[in-house]
Amino acid sequence: MATLHLGDIVPDFETETTSGTIRFHDWLGSSWGLLFSHPADFTPVCTTELGRVANLNEEFKKRNVKCLAISVDPLDSHKKWINDINETQNANVQFPIIADPERKVAELYDMIHPNALATQTVRSVYFIDPNKKLRAQITYPASTGRNFAEILRVIDSLQLTDNYQVATPADWQQGDECVIVPSIKDPEEIQTKFPQGYRQLKPYLRMTPQPNLKKK
Repeated sequence: MATLHLGDIVPDFETETTSGTIRFHDWLGSSWGLLFSHPADFTPVCTTELGRVANLNEEFKKRNVKCLAISVDPLDSHKKWINDINETQNANVQFPIIADPERKVAELYDMIHPNALATQTVRSVYFIDPNKKLRAQITYPASTGRNFAEILRVIDSLQLTDNYQVATPADWQQGDECVIVPSIKDPEEIQTKFPQGYRQLKPYLRMTPQPNLKKK
């Protein structure tokens, strides 16, 4: 089992889900993907998480992100659990949940950490771009529910920095200033690429308004 690194093309697989059989890369198509694992069905924190993903459906859709959950429980368990999620979280789960009782996908993505849960997947999140490359990964312990505002923030940062020569600073949110990447050194090039202007705090630290948003 190889460890995944940022920038790697993620492993492809064919699997059963609550939405039928999928081939992962084909299912993603030209979309971004959010693959997230949970330790087990009918567990309290996971119930809140899957409900939250369902209720953020429009936010993921407008970012061209497909969501896919996984645990090592079987398909019939997933389908029964969805009813509980929908009821308790006022949700409508429509994204697929992978049934992985033989732990094939979990082991392919190194989701089982023996020091934490010897037989169950931990709370891992894999951010996958349209080229099927792993762009970011966050792993939480079983006791800590995921922060989906942060997950959306990471997606926004990845998509922004793919299209403009900027990075996002600490605690960045949509609409905040961005950092001009250090590789751009020519002032004329900076003025051309960042017509809204910039602030130079240090030669290596230049701040500019978020380039895909116009000044009001």
